[in-house]
Amino acid sequence: MTTIRKQTLTGVIYDLKKYAIHDGPGIRTTVFLKGCPLNCWWCHNPESRSPNPQPRGNMRPIKNLPLLQNNQNLIGVAVTVDALIREVRKDILFFDESGGGVTFSGGEPLLQPWFLQAALQACHAEGIRTAVDTTGVAAFEAIESLASFVDLFLYDIKLLDNTLHRKYTGVSNRLILENLLKMHRAGYPIRIRIPLIPDITDTMENLQAICDFLLNKTGLREVELLPYNSMGKSKYERLQMEFRLQKHTIQSETEMEANRERFRQKGFQVVI
Repeated sequence: MTTIRKQTLTGVIYDLKKYAIHDGPGIRTTVFLKGCPLNCWWCHNPESRSPNPQPRGNMRPIKNLPLLQNNQNLIGVAVTVDALIREVRKDILFFDESGGGVTFSGGEPLLQPWFLQAALQACHAEGIRTAVDTTGVAAFEAIESLASFVDLFLYDIKLLDNTLHRKYTGVSNRLILENLLKMHRAGYPIRIRIPLIPDITDTMENLQAICDFLLNKTGLREVELLPYNSMGKSKYERLQMEFRLQKHTIQSETEMEANRERFRQKGFQVVI
């Protein structure tokens, strides 16, 4: 494992969410890194796409977080690993009592592999559990280089049909599925996450295809279903970006329970 001089290493983050309960086990701090190789129609964090700080436009500034306040006119700020760890260290008591930790999300955190690896190493040095929320669109070597410092990978699977995946995300799903199989064979801890977008990913055909893929190709049986929310729509307007998902239907509890049961019947452990 390469030793990284974390003191001089910087990464670009655009948000830091404390007391998060939906980004892995327990109470967590979620660190959002800028940059994403996908262009999903339903993305509720469009400000994450560019890897660089960008004009905030009409987006509200982040308050009460000095780490991100050095330029309130920009979305995204360069931070050192040491500065980041000083911030997350404040919540170690909550992590320890709840079995939580730090989750690195995005965007796609693996687009900043050296910073991510150094931050993960620093967390483990502090006894802080870690998770990485990833699209899987990255070189496997990047995943492999930091896997020993990751306690859980939250791995997105959106669409099994490659043509539809290209249409709705802008990229092929081949690398995503290949990396998942390699990670599973290597024994990495993985929880599958499926964003449920009405009439796109949330269809009987797609969910059955994902179910069959996991059953036939992997031993992974932990699945997290993410219901659609339209909270990100206003961000597109403020950033003057096109919002292509015109249908904003949110699934009912009955519909979500039906999706949960579809996977349960096949032997999966399912969380909504």
